[in-house]
Amino acid sequence: MFVDYAKIIIKSGDGGNGATSFRREKYVAAGGPDGGDGGNGGDVYFIVDPDSNTLIDFRFNKKFKAQNGENGRGNNCYGKRGEDCYIKVPLGTVVKDFETGKVIVDLSEKGQEELVLKGGRGGKGNTHFATSTRQVPNFSIDGEKGKQKEVILELKSLADVGLIGFPNVGKSTILSKVTAATPKIADYHFTTIDPNLGVVKTEYGDSFVMADIPGIIEGASEGVGLGIQFLRHIERTRLLLHVIDVAGTEGRNPVDDFHKINEELKNYSEKLAGRKQMIVANKIDSLQNEQNLKDLEKLAKENHLELYKICAATGEGLKELFNHVSEVIKTLPKEEIVDVEDRMVYTLEEEEEPFTVEVVKGEFVVQGPAAERIMRRVNVEDNESFAYLQRSLKKIGIDDALRAKGIKEGDTVILVDWQFEWYD
Repeated sequence: MFVDYAKIIIKSGDGGNGATSFRREKYVAAGGPDGGDGGNGGDVYFIVDPDSNTLIDFRFNKKFKAQNGENGRGNNCYGKRGEDCYIKVPLGTVVKDFETGKVIVDLSEKGQEELVLKGGRGGKGNTHFATSTRQVPNFSIDGEKGKQKEVILELKSLADVGLIGFPNVGKSTILSKVTAATPKIADYHFTTIDPNLGVVKTEYGDSFVMADIPGIIEGASEGVGLGIQFLRHIERTRLLLHVIDVAGTEGRNPVDDFHKINEELKNYSEKLAGRKQMIVANKIDSLQNEQNLKDLEKLAKENHLELYKICAATGEGLKELFNHVSEVIKTLPKEEIVDVEDRMVYTLEEEEEPFTVEVVKGEFVVQGPAAERIMRRVNVEDNESFAYLQRSLKKIGIDDALRAKGIKEGDTVILVDWQFEWYD
């Protein structure tokens, strides 16, 4: 089964906690701190699988998680780093953030491997907090939590040329004649229900990949039929061959067909509607009404489009058409779905609003990811750890934010889920 769309959840590993530990040896009465650091959580990567051509594996496997880092231990034993998670996808897969719709990464090159989610950092053991005045630090730092995201996987065919047009106009026949592909062909609508790809080799030794896109119908851009699934596969093409049944064998008007298909392209994507296009007038051998061809030729001239007349069934005109297509695509640059500089890697520092401070019934409420990270790191029952908390509040700006809200000595602060009295 061909599957070109999936929604999954990915999560990087949590960092391991740092250890609070002290040397306990036979002849050492008061050993110093020896708590080791926690290991970093594993990262999440997407990699191209050359042996896969569908997203069917994601129909039932919906959640992917990297391994957590191990906790630190006494005797300065550091926790082991969590194993990374590698998610294999077919060549041509685009990964999008489900919440924002923004492209995270475009996996369009063989052997490509991309980091998407970084794991949480391991916490620090209490050995890091020993000083000349604080020789027995009774606290350590917990590891940071990993990041979780819901993402969309879209498989977009990697073809240089796309065959578009209404159902049953001869696209599959063209593909079968000029490539080694063997699409199903019959005289009824939607014989093709999946994109078919084939390699066209010209008599001059040039070659390129061509895709037979299943018939687009009115309303396709709004999801009618399998419209959006079909349209997705021509986003990467550099040239569109618009195949039109010039004989009007099903009672359709060739000029109307041209406008309807292009309206669907425009509704789906302005960029796609502006893609270079050539008109392929098929079934020229069955032409009964010469006016159909004349109207189509007039349309092509008005829109500055090249028009080729062919008969896919007999092969008439195909060699000339594809020799020319081979030369045209040499002049058309390949387009990336996403620039490398725009690619998003979700780290634990990318939060837009790290904390908020609100005054609720005279109490100062502090919330947000930065505040939560601090609370995970401290032992509020320990005086030294509490002093570390105060320094951290000042370092990230919560201290200043509270003062800006008018806090005074003796006021109540609620930091995430812990309440304390403010003092200068």
